[in-house]
Amino acid sequence: MKRAAGFVTACVLSAAAHASPGFDDVRANWRSSDWVLLARDGEPLARTRIDKSARRGDWVALSDVSPALREAIVVSEDKRFYEHAGVDWRGAAAAAWGNLWNTRTRGASTVTMQLTGLIEADKSAGRRSIGEKAGQTIGALWLERTWRKDQILEAYLNLVPFRGEIVGLSALSQTLFGKAPSGLDEREAALAAALVRAPNAPYAKVAARSCVILRDMQALHGVARSVDPCVNLDSYVQLTLTRTAAAPAYASGDDALAPHLARRVASEVHPAAGARVRSTLDSRLQRFARDTLARTLAELNARAHPRNVHDAAAIVIDNRSGDVLAWVGSAGGLSNAPEVDAVLAPRQAGSTLKPFLYAQAFDEKRLTAATLLDDAPLDLATGGGLYIPQNYDHDFKGWVSVRTALGSSLNVPAVRTLVMVTPHRFAKTLVALGIPLSRAGDYYGFSLALGSADVTLASLANAYRALANGGIARPIFDLAEHRPTSAANRVFSPEASFIVTDILADNNARTRTFGFDSVLATRTFSAVKTGTSKDMRDNWAVGFTSRYTVGVWVGNADGAPMWDVSGVTGAAPAWNAIVNYLNRRSDSRPPPAPPGVVQTRVTYQNEIEPARSEWFVRGTQMSAIGLTANASQTARGANADARAARIGAPTDGTIFALDPDIPPARQRVLFERADSGARLAWRLDGKPYGHDARAAWLPWPGRHVLELIDAKGEIVDKVGFEVRGAFAKTASAASK
Repeated sequence: MKRAAGFVTACVLSAAAHASPGFDDVRANWRSSDWVLLARDGEPLARTRIDKSARRGDWVALSDVSPALREAIVVSEDKRFYEHAGVDWRGAAAAAWGNLWNTRTRGASTVTMQLTGLIEADKSAGRRSIGEKAGQTIGALWLERTWRKDQILEAYLNLVPFRGEIVGLSALSQTLFGKAPSGLDEREAALAAALVRAPNAPYAKVAARSCVILRDMQALHGVARSVDPCVNLDSYVQLTLTRTAAAPAYASGDDALAPHLARRVASEVHPAAGARVRSTLDSRLQRFARDTLARTLAELNARAHPRNVHDAAAIVIDNRSGDVLAWVGSAGGLSNAPEVDAVLAPRQAGSTLKPFLYAQAFDEKRLTAATLLDDAPLDLATGGGLYIPQNYDHDFKGWVSVRTALGSSLNVPAVRTLVMVTPHRFAKTLVALGIPLSRAGDYYGFSLALGSADVTLASLANAYRALANGGIARPIFDLAEHRPTSAANRVFSPEASFIVTDILADNNARTRTFGFDSVLATRTFSAVKTGTSKDMRDNWAVGFTSRYTVGVWVGNADGAPMWDVSGVTGAAPAWNAIVNYLNRRSDSRPPPAPPGVVQTRVTYQNEIEPARSEWFVRGTQMSAIGLTANASQTARGANADARAARIGAPTDGTIFALDPDIPPARQRVLFERADSGARLAWRLDGKPYGHDARAAWLPWPGRHVLELIDAKGEIVDKVGFEVRGAFAKTASAASK
């Protein structure tokens, strides 16, 4: 009989073996209800819920569970867990005896038996039948023969349902206590264990159960405490459990280091529940940037001098690879719109576009860093009236060099430069840099020099990265496994990029506006530009070191103006802190001079500026600069008359409209050039059109290309324009 009984037992356990998965299988099949954005080193940056049926966190190893919780679970659910072989026969007998005499006793299900039920695919609700109990018993015996005790307890803690939709210890710990399971104390552990027995019980019942567990844990150690562990437990339990009803879809704290980037990734990649998406972000840098911005906002809103600024954002890019190393869309706490990702929100650029304007002027050989520009009141006629630019400090500096004009962020010289470059061509340059302008250059007009266009912090910082990379624009990447191939786009020459970089790194060039001891100066090499938009609604500091590009924005996401906040007082301190953090272990060095630049000693008439060594694009260098010479020639070099000539009218991108009330034969478009005395010729749509410095052309509807040609047939200057009218003809027909 004993042999037969043993045979039956073996058969039953064998059947259970085929029905029950192994520990590794259970762990591998676990799926979190969230997808997780990871840093480049694998640290979680943000957790976003996908599965709405239950809230499950990551699988937690038993070694990462606090000793207090392990003890509370055993005390509460299975006191002899480490002694029995799956079934607590003594407890089962006590439960049966209590049921016989209709007394309240603890249930006889062990942790192992409960785990068997959790693993089953078809769990039934409510009280289990005798057959189901028997199945649990057999499954528990098998688990104890094939699993270790630590594996059983680990799986149980990960699979057991808690309150509401919460399943598993990881989700419970983060939702109720805002911490990892390893950090739970005795009171938190007792509350968690109490929820296992009655997950959705009223607050009072959960508190009473927690009190029993706390006292059992105290008795287990045989230590009598002077303070009752159940003091104020009722209010603590009620306050803690209310958090389950308002648990957000996005985690908080260090599990939400990059929530804005996570939202963007979710909208583009659509990760599934349980997915782990690796980003390019550096977790330590991300945390430092977030905390730095929060500290900056707190300082700006100190009680003595509140500045009405509630939002800030930052981005850090690796110059070489284009990897985004930090992406802080909002600094949080004080924000009126914390969900807005200020890294991608279009905001007015302010003076941050000036470096690109001067780089284009250098490439077109209209200016050099030594050229003098008049910082004096300027009235420009526009379609809407007069445009009268002002400087930041409402003061004018008179004649200044381009180096001083850019370094000190003077507005009038920038507008004079844009008159030469034209808004249409400058807008095309900005688009080539990756700055997505919503309108054509003519829409913004001359105010484009002062940043009237809306830009994003991400695109603006990447445009500065193009300067750091010698004028080559490339895309940025924020996901490690999503790097679409994209060709590099050369926007500026290495020579123009180098000279602009040298100016942005020159602390002396900033002194006219910012003083010598400004927060823009860093311990090692950096090139930086600040900007403030109209009515102080946006504040920028963007620049780069030899290895990183850093962009910081400060303002209000709802568009409210700040109070007395400039680029130096708002965004620059945070920018400076991030740059110094990046260079804490290595020095940043200035870029080497490319072969196409030369350094020349320059002196100024009447000592308008001190004599200095200046960088020039080769062929444009000058040694003596005065007002007469400066006014009569641009940056094309003193000995090249032909190269000094440019098309004065029409400007590139001009649109002419034929007036139907004027006879066609009476309408003319004037071609004018800044004549240097050299023999030059016009060429319209590929055909010669005379040599006069001023020519009147009978307009024909269509798109046209006007070129200025020297004696060798080389193009000196070229513009495109369009004529619109009721009787459109092709450009070729118009030029005949």
